[in-house]
Amino acid sequence: MTLDHHGQLLAPVDSQLVPPSAPIIEQIRRAKSKATLRFRIVFLATWLAIIGTLALALAGSFDGGFVSEWLGYILGGVGITVLVSVVSIAFAVVFAMLGALGRLSNHASIYAAASLYVSLVRGTPLLVQIFFVYYALPEVLPPVAKVPGIYLGILALSFNYGAYMTEIFRAGIQAVPRGQSEAAQALGMPERTVLRRIVLPQAIRIVIPAIGNEFIAMIKDSSLVSVVAVQELLWRARRAGAQDFNTFEALTIAALVYWALTIAFSLVQDRLEKRMARGDR
Repeated sequence: MTLDHHGQLLAPVDSQLVPPSAPIIEQIRRAKSKATLRFRIVFLATWLAIIGTLALALAGSFDGGFVSEWLGYILGGVGITVLVSVVSIAFAVVFAMLGALGRLSNHASIYAAASLYVSLVRGTPLLVQIFFVYYALPEVLPPVAKVPGIYLGILALSFNYGAYMTEIFRAGIQAVPRGQSEAAQALGMPERTVLRRIVLPQAIRIVIPAIGNEFIAMIKDSSLVSVVAVQELLWRARRAGAQDFNTFEALTIAALVYWALTIAFSLVQDRLEKRMARGDR
């Protein structure tokens, strides 16, 4: 019981309603920072220990002379790998957007065509589709035989990923609140304008993280276009390894470069997702 200077009873103070003092908040913040730093140090140390152990175990089988001679040549294919991946994901977004709109269409023929596209592509291996575009398609369309292999590889990759991303875009479009479309239509806005100016911008924002995941997967799948003589990273590694029978060294270099690319783009994607999350909040 607490009395004021007039002798009257004061209301009890709820300690939960009193905000913590600034020093306590600062101590909590510092404790969280130290815990985060400690976790990152242990994480990095574990990685370095595992990688160092593997490197020491394989050091005796690794030909350093081959690396110094062919490393520059193999790394010369990184640009083609990134180019194929970037262009393919750009066209895949177009295929996916058209496929999603077709899957949401009320017209039976359009819906059937989009569903057939998704079912056919998802039901056949990507490697078979690359072979089909490069070897079988020129037999039906002779002018295709004059198209460089890199363009045909991009076509096969984008066509394949477009089918898988169709469902991602369809979910993104359906995630936009329907009330926004209805409000725009009530104001007299045409359906196409509603789709172009209200629905699609929000849907693309929703699916950007998923597109990032697909792009990282495409960096690895771009190695499949090496079978049609596209001189990307894996093609150069296989060629260099076959020269002096150093397949182990060549493929190890290629694997490490693919790994580095996926880590780099994963970090970019993570920063992008955090930036978008701040905007949503």
